[in-house]
Amino acid sequence: MKSPAEIAQGYIKVAQAKTTQKWYKMLILAVLAGVFIAFGAVVATTAGAYASNAPLIKGLVFPVGLVLVVICGAELFTGNCLLISPLIGKDIKVGGFFKNMGIVYAGNFLGGLLLAVLVVYSHVQNQTVAEACVAAAAAKCNMGFGDALLRGILCNMLVCLAVWAAMASNSTAGKIMALYLPILTFVVCGFEHSVANMYFLSAGLMAGAEYAITAAGLTVGNALLYCLLPSTIGNIIGGCLIGVSYHAVYRTKMPKAES
Repeated sequence: MKSPAEIAQGYIKVAQAKTTQKWYKMLILAVLAGVFIAFGAVVATTAGAYASNAPLIKGLVFPVGLVLVVICGAELFTGNCLLISPLIGKDIKVGGFFKNMGIVYAGNFLGGLLLAVLVVYSHVQNQTVAEACVAAAAAKCNMGFGDALLRGILCNMLVCLAVWAAMASNSTAGKIMALYLPILTFVVCGFEHSVANMYFLSAGLMAGAEYAITAAGLTVGNALLYCLLPSTIGNIIGGCLIGVSYHAVYRTKMPKAES
């Protein structure tokens, strides 16, 4: 496996490629990432609807989303919060950083929304799964801004650590093993992932209308204000905490010519 210092150095090239690619390629890969994470949310909702220990079951199956992102290649907003490290080190440009974060966030939203439409209106969900989908979205809408923000911080600390750990291995199996447990942890603990929420909230709102299921507090306004916004802010903070920490440890000590 690569050492943490080698990962930090290798991430520079990854970051430069992410921030300099054509905008349309960035968008396509972002839409794919939104779809991949949504697939994880779909299987978690479906499996959890029938499980007595739903959080654990959801945690066991949800990592398929990040596995697809890492192995198949895609642009995920939460993982890209690590770009703060090469930004501080002046290895990428400020404009490239904000272009990537903006386009990727929008693309992830489009991907999650697209899969929500396909899942809900294909009626692949039965009444039980649809009710679980609506209940999950309603719980997120009623969470409270502060709770969602703090859970967002905790979530993306683990997501960025999962991405970081996956870069330690050059093998497919090694990457999957490295990222699996951090993702399982955040799902079982109930932390908030903004990109997953793009699917959960969209699907919950659509399923409520399609299957005539009502839930207190489940509105577009509450979804955006009390879940998606604070979880996004929290994800940015959590990801930056990891990126800044590793920059401080592994980048500032490198010889100037090498860095």
